[in-house]
Amino acid sequence: MNPLLTRTTLQGLFVILGLLFANYSFAEKADQDKPVILEAEKVSVNDVKQVYDLNGQVLLIKGSIVVTGEDGHITVDPQGYEFVDVVGTPEAVASFRQRREGLADEFMQGRGAQVTYDAKSEFLTLTGDASLKRLLNMQMIDQLKGWQIEYDDVKQYYRVVPPKDAKPEDLPLARAILSPRRKATLEK
Repeated sequence: MNPLLTRTTLQGLFVILGLLFANYSFAEKADQDKPVILEAEKVSVNDVKQVYDLNGQVLLIKGSIVVTGEDGHITVDPQGYEFVDVVGTPEAVASFRQRREGLADEFMQGRGAQVTYDAKSEFLTLTGDASLKRLLNMQMIDQLKGWQIEYDDVKQYYRVVPPKDAKPEDLPLARAILSPRRKATLEK
């Protein structure tokens, strides 16, 4: 292993790869005005505090956003924005899917042991053997894999973060497959 490739250097490399991965469409803006549909084996609602706890086979739908997992916690702020935290199981990981603004068949799709999504800042975090794909017409355009993936939809920024206890011999801790921007643009 090259001693010049420290964890900090690799994190910087993956931030750069993330910037290359970004495109210029944003999350579906119509999702903001859609109702939240919750399904689970057990749902606990505190309407005064705007807190919802879900247990067992969680399904959350809000417009084009679909989040699944085993257990979930949702908090709604005074402006009506949701903060979603869903965990999966070893057998069934948590997942997130959202249609992108603009092209009719462009989606962001991710999975991991835990999915958190802040609707106000449009910030998605996938943790634990995470993967994130950008799909166009159900074909993968770009893909990231790693221990933790952060995606800021407003800033069009991706970041793959290795575990804190990662060792140089564990590398590579992240992988990116990026389509050439020209080709991806022409196919749109």
